[in-house]
Amino acid sequence: MKRWLGDKGKREAMNNKQGSEWFFWVKLSLIAITCAVVVRGFLFSPIVVDGPSMQPTLHDRDHMIVNKFIYHVSEPNRFDVVIFHASDEKDFIKRVIGLPGEHVAVKDNQLYINDEKVNQDFLKTEDVEDLTNHKETEDFRLEELPGAYQEIPDDYILVLGDNRTNSTDSRVFGLVSMDQVVGKTSVIYWPLNRLDVLKK
Repeated sequence: MKRWLGDKGKREAMNNKQGSEWFFWVKLSLIAITCAVVVRGFLFSPIVVDGPSMQPTLHDRDHMIVNKFIYHVSEPNRFDVVIFHASDEKDFIKRVIGLPGEHVAVKDNQLYINDEKVNQDFLKTEDVEDLTNHKETEDFRLEELPGAYQEIPDDYILVLGDNRTNSTDSRVFGLVSMDQVVGKTSVIYWPLNRLDVLKK
């Protein structure tokens, strides 16, 4: 037998339904906001390249995504492109060249890791405009850099910009502690004509 609802009962039922829908959307919004905060704060976040120090690989104003959790589950690899805190106000983007336990040197534009030659294919380009920005790397040895290390200590990395004559990097400020590293970046998502995944 169907239960008859008067006008008052219908209004109450409608109000209850609207209240339930309102509560559902508020809850859904809170969950979405929480997820966004967690993702941006702990997993991924956008960054914008500032300046020419990573040319020809990265251009000024390239928009990229930073993977913030990767180094909590794995160690950095040579030639990773990383973001790190250069100061309380500024982050830098550079490429990992030297890893813990290694000696690094450059002679005649050739990279040596523990006295073994290592190719840097990411510096090669067919772009004539980029070639004008890419210059050779001045000779240096690890022990000549700030800190005068004989080899890179645990939990430190040596970083260089790809545009070696126009980059403030480990040749200037020394090694970078992993505590300073924000994460790794490899995806350019803007501008659309620069959409790319970096290759080593």
